[in-house]
Amino acid sequence: MKLFRFTLACAAALTLAACALPSANHSSSAAQNAAAAAQPRQVKVMIVSMFGPEGKVWLDQLGPWEDIPVVGLSADYPAVHCNQQDICVMTTGMGHANAAASMMALTLSPQFDLRHTYFMIAGIAGIDPSRGTLGSAAWAKYLVDFGIQWEIDARDAPRSWHGGYLGINTKNPTQKPPLDYRTEVFQLNPKLADAAFALSKDVELEDNRQARAARAKYRYAPANRPPSVIQCDTLAGDTWWSGTAIGNRAREWTKILTDGKGVYCTTQQEDNATYEALKRAAAAQRVDLDRVAVLRAGSDFDRPHPGQTSVDNLLNYTSQGGFPIAVDNLFRAGNPLVQDIVTHWDDWQQGVPAR
Repeated sequence: MKLFRFTLACAAALTLAACALPSANHSSSAAQNAAAAAQPRQVKVMIVSMFGPEGKVWLDQLGPWEDIPVVGLSADYPAVHCNQQDICVMTTGMGHANAAASMMALTLSPQFDLRHTYFMIAGIAGIDPSRGTLGSAAWAKYLVDFGIQWEIDARDAPRSWHGGYLGINTKNPTQKPPLDYRTEVFQLNPKLADAAFALSKDVELEDNRQARAARAKYRYAPANRPPSVIQCDTLAGDTWWSGTAIGNRAREWTKILTDGKGVYCTTQQEDNATYEALKRAAAAQRVDLDRVAVLRAGSDFDRPHPGQTSVDNLLNYTSQGGFPIAVDNLFRAGNPLVQDIVTHWDDWQQGVPAR
C-alpha cells in the first residue's frame, strides 16, 4: 500500500526526482538540495549597467559567469551574471522607465540577498567640458533630475531669463522648487564616493587619436587635456540635448537643487530612477543606500566647441571618439573599488571602512 501511494504521488508530480524509490540517503540529499536552492545568493558587489557595451566591458574581464534569469528584467537583458567572487553584473535597459522597472525586479527577487551588497552604477554620459573631457571618469555625490522642470518656449521667456526652464511651481528660474516629486535630487554616501575616488584617482585611463583631435578644438582645460578620474555630479533626463545655454542651465539647476553644494559635470538618463527603486527597496530593508556609488564616463561633450553648432555637436556625437574609451574607462576606474571590496570583505562587510 505504501508503494502504491508513492507511485500515485510520482505520477502526480510528473518528475523523475519524485519517482525515485525512497531511501534515507535520497531523502537527506533531496532535502539538502532543496534547502540550498532556497537560499538567496549573497552578493558583495552588483555592477549596474544600462545597455550592452557597458555590461560587456565587465563580462569580458571578470568571468567566468553564472547566468541567473530574473523575472521582471528587461527582455533584452533577462539575466544577472555572477562570478565566484560574488560580483554580479546586471543591465537595466536604457532610460528612466527601464532602469526603475529592472531595479525593482532585482531588489524584490527572492533569488538574491542584497542587504550588504555594494551597488555600483557604471555608465557613459555626456560631459561638461569645463569639468572633464572625453574619457574622464567621474564619481558623483549628488544625483539631480533635469527632467522635472517646467519649460516654456524660450522665445517667449522674459528678457531677464536665460532660457525657458524653471522649477515646477516656482516664479522664476533661480527659485528652488518644493521637491514634491521626492525624486528631484539625491545625495549619495560621500564616504563611499571618496573611497572610490581614492582607490581610482591614479589609474591610467584609455585614450585614442580621435578623442584627442576632438579635444584640441576646445581652447580651455580640462576639455583639451587627457582624461582623468574626477569627482563631480550627474544630471538625469531622458531627453538628449546639446548646447551652451542648456548646459549653463544644467550647471545652475544642479546648484539650485543641492543648495550650492553640487557641481554638474555629466548628463545621462537613468540614475535618479535607479536610485529611487533602490530607495524603495531600502524602505523594505532589502538594500542599504549607504552602499550605492555612481560612476559616469564622458563619451561626448554636452556643448559645442568654438565655431561649432549645437546641431553638429549632437547629430555627430559619435565622431568625437569618446564612446569606446568611456566604456573602457568605466572598468579601469571602477574595478579598483570592486576588487577592494571583494578582496577585503572583512573590512567592507559592515560598511565603508575608515581610511
